[in-house]
Order: sequence, then structure tokens, then C-alpha cells
Amino acid sequence: MELFAKLREMKARAKQQIGHRTGNRTLVAEGRTEQAEAKLLRTKDRIRTVANEIRRRYR
Repeated sequence: MELFAKLREMKARAKQQIGHRTGNRTLVAEGRTEQAEAKLLRTKDRIRTVANEIRRRYR
């Protein structure tokens, strides 16, 4: 899952950079939004991993 999140974040960063280079502000905004979503998904995955580890450890 980590690889998917990293790829998603890289795609969003590329979209944002293309928007900057072409002057397309809508594309820049979409890239920022997608990058934020990707970071949130990575955080969510980390929280789930830690929660599962805690459950295993203290059962």
C-alpha cells in the first residue's frame, strides 16, 4: 500500500509542476489537492499499522 501512496503523491507533484510550467492555475490547484489527499492516505495507513500492532501486542 505504501508504494501506491508514493506513486499517487509523485503523480500529483508532477501534475502541479506541469501546471506551473504551463501557467495553468487549475492544474496547479488539482495537483495540490491530490498531493494533500495522498499525504492523508499515507497518514491513515500509518495510523492503521500502529493500531494493528498495538492490538497484537496487548491482546
